[in-house]
Amino acid sequence: MKLYIKNMVCPRCIMAVENILNHLNISPLDIRLGEVVLKEDINKEQTSVLRKELDRLGFELLDNNQQQLIEKIKAIVIKQVHYTDEQNLNISNILVSELHRDYSYLSKLFSTTEGITIEHFVILQKIERVKELLTYDQQTLSEIADELSYSSVAHLSSQFKKVTGLTPTQFKQQGIDLRRGLEEI
Repeated sequence: MKLYIKNMVCPRCIMAVENILNHLNISPLDIRLGEVVLKEDINKEQTSVLRKELDRLGFELLDNNQQQLIEKIKAIVIKQVHYTDEQNLNISNILVSELHRDYSYLSKLFSTTEGITIEHFVILQKIERVKELLTYDQQTLSEIADELSYSSVAHLSSQFKKVTGLTPTQFKQQGIDLRRGLEEI
């Protein structure tokens, strides 16, 4: 049985969901961003309790197939931008390959449901990653641009300013309080 869970955006989210499942004596086979595979089906009562426990921590058990697909798209983008070293892969090809759906269908569904394009969501995720890397202060802007597959530092800076209203330098000067959680994007 597969469950789809909204707002699972990081490894800590996976651990939190795993703790809930263990507490409820529900055995997962696999837990990934936005998705849990169970060894066996759970009944309505277990589903209700699980839903309440997930809600308590800011997660949401998804029933709607389209919403599940949206969360899969988000999880793939987040994984690609924040947790994968190979940034220069084409996100549309990755989505088509992993979701076995036509990209135009995925794009239209995402835009209609979320109010932004997949491409804009990718940009927002990349900007949050840039903020994170700037906060660590361990890489130059050039190294960050290269890591996130920007064509140049100027392109990264331009996109950063368009999204945040600040240059990367201004962001560094103002500090960490300007970062957003991945689930807020």
